[in-house]
Amino acid sequence: MTENSKAVDNAAAIQAMSFEAALAELKMIVERLEQGEGKLDEAIDAYDRGAKLKAHCESKLREAQEKIEKITIGPDGEPRTEPFDVA
Repeated sequence: MTENSKAVDNAAAIQAMSFEAALAELKMIVERLEQGEGKLDEAIDAYDRGAKLKAHCESKLREAQEKIEKITIGPDGEPRTEPFDVA
């Protein structure tokens, strides 16, 4: 297997992960890096995977925010929904 195909497989595996699984793995990577465990090459690989996991988690959060709607009461007194605004 070439390096390029490994990278594609890793990216596909990350994309298939749930938010919770990606976050749990990211936490483990951060803990290992903070403890200084492993060799430099391993730390660089872990950092790279961690960056991809972080981006995946951020993407999942954006998707969730886009789906959230806020329930409000309209001028006629009837409940209605409108997009959630995080700003």
